Amino acid sequence: MSSDVRAWIGTVLRLVLSGILFWSGLAKLLESNEVRREAILAYRVFPPSWVDFLGWALPAFEVALAALLLIGLFTRVAAFATAVLMLGFMVGISSVWVRGYSIDCGCFGGGGTVGEEGKVWRYTSELLRDFLFMGMAVWLVAWPTTRLALDRPPLEYDDFDHDDDPSDETLEEQSR
Repeated sequence: MSSDVRAWIGTVLRLVLSGILFWSGLAKLLESNEVRREAILAYRVFPPSWVDFLGWALPAFEVALAALLLIGLFTRVAAFATAVLMLGFMVGISSVWVRGYSIDCGCFGGGGTVGEEGKVWRYTSELLRDFLFMGMAVWLVAWPTTRLALDRPPLEYDDFDHDDDPSDETLEEQSR
């Protein structure tokens, strides 16, 4: 696969991840503190003293990552942080599933304890979705050079103007 094709694929992945993170973070930030508290407490992982901080820090972090990915700045770092975040979400969802709890993940707002109906499908689809998002982020860690980005790829020899290159004259003389 050519580097140009990889760069365009990366651009699409970067913008899709940006949109997902922005939507997810903003949905949570616009909710009341009580709704965010309930969503985090439903996981039964963090001490209640952490919940208020996590309730605004996590969505703010998502929005910050979305902004970096949108403009293509520090793409590899933002993508790595996104992959780690998705892995953390997958561990959290798996944890409540294994422990037998039935919750709405609160991934795009809402959250908290819900009924048992559809639990297997809900958790499976959430894990597969986050695995897909993590895969998109890992692609960007591996190939962070994308189009329409503020990140600057390293300059290559072909990027320079070769008008004054003496080897060009030699090639022209040889072709005559």
